Amino acid sequence: MTGDAILAIDQGTTNTKGLCVGSTGACLFAVSATVPMSRMRLEWLEQSPEAVWASVEEVVRQCLAFCRDSGLKIAGVAVTNQRETAVAWDRVTGQALGNAISWQCRRSAGVCSKLAGGADLVRRKAGLPLDPLLTATKWRWMLEESEAAPALRALAGKDRLRLGTIDSWLIHKLCGGSAHVTDHSNASRTGLLHLESLEWDDELLQLFDIPRAALAQLVPSMGVAGICDSTTPLKGLPIVAVVGDSHAALVANGGGRIKATYGTGSSLMVRVETLPACSTGLARTVAWSTPGQVYYALEGNIVMAGACIRWLGEFFGLPRAVEGIVALSESVEDSDGVVFVPAMAGLGAPYWDASARGAIFNLGPHHRVAHVARAAVEAIAHQVADVFELLKQSTGVHFDEICADGGATRNAGLMQFQADILNCDVLRSKAEELSALGAAWLGGIALDWWPSIATPYSASAIPERFSPRMDASTRALSRSHWKTAVRRTLTAEDV
Repeated sequence: MTGDAILAIDQGTTNTKGLCVGSTGACLFAVSATVPMSRMRLEWLEQSPEAVWASVEEVVRQCLAFCRDSGLKIAGVAVTNQRETAVAWDRVTGQALGNAISWQCRRSAGVCSKLAGGADLVRRKAGLPLDPLLTATKWRWMLEESEAAPALRALAGKDRLRLGTIDSWLIHKLCGGSAHVTDHSNASRTGLLHLESLEWDDELLQLFDIPRAALAQLVPSMGVAGICDSTTPLKGLPIVAVVGDSHAALVANGGGRIKATYGTGSSLMVRVETLPACSTGLARTVAWSTPGQVYYALEGNIVMAGACIRWLGEFFGLPRAVEGIVALSESVEDSDGVVFVPAMAGLGAPYWDASARGAIFNLGPHHRVAHVARAAVEAIAHQVADVFELLKQSTGVHFDEICADGGATRNAGLMQFQADILNCDVLRSKAEELSALGAAWLGGIALDWWPSIATPYSASAIPERFSPRMDASTRALSRSHWKTAVRRTLTAEDV
């Protein structure tokens, strides 16, 4: 397969990005389109699958126009995506059966309560905590508690129901309905994949009561997952890589380092040589896979990172929510003891308390909105530090540095505070679109453009380094205030 560029599609929570990546692994062109999120009721977040697809069509159109104007030929398509979001559609008509349930949505908390006795099974086989984050809990909710449940069950009985994550939905659309696939990295986030066998697990399917026939075929993260349909502008092009967005960012950070992705939520991930033993606070996951090998990782998922900044800006009624909070946070040197725990949708790693709720502590009469804004920015770094500390304990590795990527890394103050609070260097990537780049790099291996990730990574820009400047006593006090606030927020009996 020949060509000059890989078209990488990164379908995220709030926007879809399209990149044209050249044969050196560098981004030649980038474009994005927003994707609306609907809040149906408290803690219910969903998106229109057709709106998601429309955003993909828009970025593809613009990428194709760039290639046409530049005289470039596309060799293949790489797909990376928000991970645990759940979609259902009809195999025959190809139409979505209701809105996609966002990975952030907590409506399946009741499902988790009902299945609490199976938590150890899920952790042992799938490597994940039983939490509303898991796609399986959302599919179970669709099949049992949604208004469409009878219709979905009826379609399942006719072998017409299709259940997928966003990658499956996009490939279904790209291939004109001829492919229903998901890669091992995305499958490892559902709660249904046995991490050792790399197959859908019978016991887990029975626990969640999910029909196997509705699930996607499992494929490696790199290699041809399908051929784009003749009805799309990408007709005849192979889909050469499929991988979850956090996993793709790990690839683009060199594949072997510890990295933190700062997006709507946050993900800390480190690749490990073999499948690790169970960890109560961390997820075991597939990093990515090839046709002959699987790479594993340990991960800690944070529910609200950039989302807590947006939430606070909207709470204060700022016309530009994120920009307003960032500007306010930069107007003060620190939070002056104020601690904001952004548990509005519960807490993820390492606490995994779905019932925890957001709170602000230590407010005094002299504090201003700016101190709360600063506390929100600092909360992102403290949450990352919580997971970072557990990853060090679990791996036995002392990390001298951590790679950082994602939109929130543009905030230099956050990056400096992160280095201070971790007491290690933070390496901020100069490429913002790391997930799309990582997917493209995997696709490049499938296309025989380069022998390994090391080739494009070695040619990428040297990241910007933030080194710690905070003294030990100030760091210890800040961490103590944070941990005390978290303990007062938690509801889990065992904490």
